[in-house]
Amino acid sequence: MLDEKKVKLMTRLAFYEQTQGKEDFKVSAYYRKDYASMHGICSFLWVTFGYACVVGLAMLAGMEQLLSKMSNGLVVMLAVIILAGYVFLVVLYTVISSHIYNQKHRDARQRVKKYNHDLTRLLKMYEKENR
Repeated sequence: MLDEKKVKLMTRLAFYEQTQGKEDFKVSAYYRKDYASMHGICSFLWVTFGYACVVGLAMLAGMEQLLSKMSNGLVVMLAVIILAGYVFLVVLYTVISSHIYNQKHRDARQRVKKYNHDLTRLLKMYEKENR
């Protein structure tokens, strides 16, 4: 005879494993600090690459104007503006990515804990049935 509670619990567990579980198990395998740091480094690298591309394209687009007004003061001022923009952007993206990935890990960890709790409940149902 099938127990309705057991069937519902097994269905919920199987659904979780097929949907969110795949990603959650990967995320929760890391410590939160390691997970956030790994993705923070990736964000840093992608922001650096993207900023270099944008600055390079902007320099190519305005090269004629830049060369016509070339002076030491202008070059220094342009370098300071580019560097300040880069630092601001890196700090902003690092803070945002740290917050997002810490939250993502926390949420995944909570769902995995609930999954493990449900597995324990299912095991207890089977043990109770076998007595």
